[in-house]
Amino acid sequence: MEIPAEMVKELRERTGVSVMECKKALIEAGGDMDKAIEILKQRSLASVVKKADRELAAGTIAAYVHNTGQVGAIVVLHCETDFVSKNEEFKTLAREIAMHISAMDPKDAAELMAQAFIKDPSKTIADLISGAVQKFGERVEVGDFSRSSVI
Repeated sequence: MEIPAEMVKELRERTGVSVMECKKALIEAGGDMDKAIEILKQRSLASVVKKADRELAAGTIAAYVHNTGQVGAIVVLHCETDFVSKNEEFKTLAREIAMHISAMDPKDAAELMAQAFIKDPSKTIADLISGAVQKFGERVEVGDFSRSSVI
């Protein structure tokens, strides 16, 4: 089956997964976008499990302070290599997780992972991490985090 480039592009924009993986998923799904997304989610989960025992030797720290200056958060996002830790998309992910923590005030990592992401409620923070594992090809994990507010 021939998959139009526009469909591949749309799936890539929606998932952030590589063009080749998007194309493979669309072919496997027979051109059905929703099925392709499910296929990519399953592959992402399998990828996370496969990389679970790898050592986390790098990462980044990101902070977010709301424009009111009254609430903020800091998060450590771990990965395997400094190559990934210096990637702008990885740094952006860390900052967005810090922003989420500022807004949602999770009490622990388990609660954080289960929360719907504030910028896209169709995804949880665990989904974002899973997507990052698939995108970067490395284990990614949220380390320490804290939130502070003046109230």
